[in-house]
Amino acid sequence: MHITLRQLEIFVEVLKSGSTTQASSVLALSQSAVSAALSDLEGQLNVLLFDRVGKRLVVNENGRLLYPKVLALLEQATEVEQLFQQNDSALRVAASTTIGNYMLPEIIAAYRHEFPHTPLELNVGNSREIIQSVVDFRVDFGLIEGPCHHPDLISRPWVSDELVVFSSADHPLAKGPVSIEALTKAPWILRETGSGTRDVLEHSLMLHLPGARPIMELGNSEAIKHAVRHGIGISCLSRRVVAEQLELGTLVELKIPFADLERTLYLIYHRQKHLSAGLLQFLTYCHFPTELLNEIKSK
Repeated sequence: MHITLRQLEIFVEVLKSGSTTQASSVLALSQSAVSAALSDLEGQLNVLLFDRVGKRLVVNENGRLLYPKVLALLEQATEVEQLFQQNDSALRVAASTTIGNYMLPEIIAAYRHEFPHTPLELNVGNSREIIQSVVDFRVDFGLIEGPCHHPDLISRPWVSDELVVFSSADHPLAKGPVSIEALTKAPWILRETGSGTRDVLEHSLMLHLPGARPIMELGNSEAIKHAVRHGIGISCLSRRVVAEQLELGTLVELKIPFADLERTLYLIYHRQKHLSAGLLQFLTYCHFPTELLNEIKSK
């Protein structure tokens, strides 16, 4: 068997684009060269990797099985190429909203102080979107606001985070004390379905408030803070998100004695993902324990 890295690179690009024509454009090869390389790869493996549907190539089960292994091989080959070079490979990180907007900037700043020339791509979305990005190998790893049970992913606990229920300074509930009845009747402004914050609320606080209903769903924590500040309703977000406004007094924390609003933030990565030395180096800046990093590396 004489499979080449170029053949594997062509396979990946055809899978992404769905045709040899588009793949040839990206790879700066002729269409015939791409088709020949793909056919040779399939011949050596003695399986078809794509179903031919008209002019399109649709990846089949064989191709889906091969894809993560090929990605790992190509990434390791890149590491070999760069082993004695100063240029580091690009990092692709995905994080849910609270982490990406309020926690990672400080971490990235410290990392870039030591590695100023390393390309780093950060994608921010809700937890459901981050999980799908990791499943599809569009990013190297993700940081999310709740547990993940996807069978293709490995989930590791990262740090604790506290959620806070809050209102505007002149809201009736701000004068306290806060009762279950008052919270149930209050207009709630919540993050959208798929958000890690929303999931925690539905499985903790809202279990104590069965009659509570959100009057508004927003996919942005800043928008929620502004809506609450203007008296539209009350909400619940990470303490990290509202810390400045609580200190200034523009928002007021509502003490909730009957629900545990602590949660754990998680690192997720694909079971078949090769975690490069550069990725593990970045994780040290996220303050993961050394023993956990060694365990991840050994896998």
